[in-house]
Amino acid sequence: MVLQRDKPINIWGFATPDEKVEVTFAGQKKQTITDKNGNWLIVLAPLKTSSKSQTMTISGSNKIELTNILVGEVWVCSGQSNMEYAMRKLAKIPKPKNEHFGFPSDEVAKAHNNQIRIFLVNRKTLNKPDSIHKSWSVAQDSALRAFSAVGYFFAKEIQEKLGIPVGMISSAIPGSAIEPWISENAFAQEDYFKNQKVNNDPGKFYPTMIEPLTPFKIRGFLWYQGETNCFLNEKISYAYKMKVLINSWRKAWKEKDLPFYYVQIAPFNYSKTKGKVPVDENTEPEFWEAQTLLLRLQNTGMISTNDLTDSNEDLHPTYKWEVGRRLSLLALAKTYNKDIPFSGPIYQSVSFKNGKALLHFTYLELNNKPILGFAIAGKDGKFVNAEAIVKDDKVVVSSKEIVEPTAVRYNWTENPIGNFNCYGLPALPFRTDNPLIKLFKTN
Repeated sequence: MVLQRDKPINIWGFATPDEKVEVTFAGQKKQTITDKNGNWLIVLAPLKTSSKSQTMTISGSNKIELTNILVGEVWVCSGQSNMEYAMRKLAKIPKPKNEHFGFPSDEVAKAHNNQIRIFLVNRKTLNKPDSIHKSWSVAQDSALRAFSAVGYFFAKEIQEKLGIPVGMISSAIPGSAIEPWISENAFAQEDYFKNQKVNNDPGKFYPTMIEPLTPFKIRGFLWYQGETNCFLNEKISYAYKMKVLINSWRKAWKEKDLPFYYVQIAPFNYSKTKGKVPVDENTEPEFWEAQTLLLRLQNTGMISTNDLTDSNEDLHPTYKWEVGRRLSLLALAKTYNKDIPFSGPIYQSVSFKNGKALLHFTYLELNNKPILGFAIAGKDGKFVNAEAIVKDDKVVVSSKEIVEPTAVRYNWTENPIGNFNCYGLPALPFRTDNPLIKLFKTN
């Protein structure tokens, strides 16, 4: 396995009541006595990075040896099918249309990096005792074939760029809504849910797939989920559910600022589907808007996937390697302080002057190319396609049809064609007349 560096490390287990337990690892030797239920916990002092295999010995009335342990960076990735999407699928999918992103279809055959270790959570076994850690594997062969593609490609980038061991824990379930991943009592801590019934089996997966992981020290979280809630036409309610998820997970791991990096769900023809709840062409852009609200919480980041789909009929678009890479850029820049581009343009504010809209963004790259994907409206609220260009650190948006503009939108469609980006990273979709900004409370 990989243990998290630079943090006190919990080692825990069970024995008979009042049994003496000793843990020996990396030059440390610590003892404790089990409690009346036989449970024990030993905390090791923070460990230094180690690419060399080490052995941990746990002694009581019996002796357990855990071998081949590295010390580096550990991340938990979770969500629904796009996070669970296994590496083995890469060998079977058709060649993607956009060659610019490459196509590592033979990655499993080539992967023999002893410095990347993976742990795939099985919902039936995580809450059962396991003294030999058989769920940990080196990222290769059959273990890698079954593992999250997004999680692996994230780890590959982090390991390569930092040159240290990386451990990935994947705990994801296809088709899952967000609610089962949150402890049932956590919703009560959020005012928004005080007088509301929370549906979709709140807390269903939490005790078996998340809670048992919480004593294990990690660096942060990756989250790729939302399609199930988008089908239910959720808007601000989803933003508050994500807020509860982020805050409650950080609290469960006892670190209030653990990084939380997540994926904007990919374009899909939601409006053509017939489900329990009516949806229309605004459903997905409004869902993206709700996802974006979480950027107002500390230590969060979101990547856009607007350009990572070959067909709007595919709820599981390919390019998972690029999703993993983009998430790694967030981690490398924001968590590991590397000076690299890590985000597409993010809208901040707008002013209107002389029939034009002047938009301010963070992460704006200067270029002279015309930008596609913008629309502008006047007082009647009807949007028309607009011309847009970067000028003087602003994006100037206008249309001959609109004399007095009042609002601007970008990629506000489930079929986006916008090309607005920063160092190849796409801008997040937005509208300047976002009604949720004042409604969403971060504290």
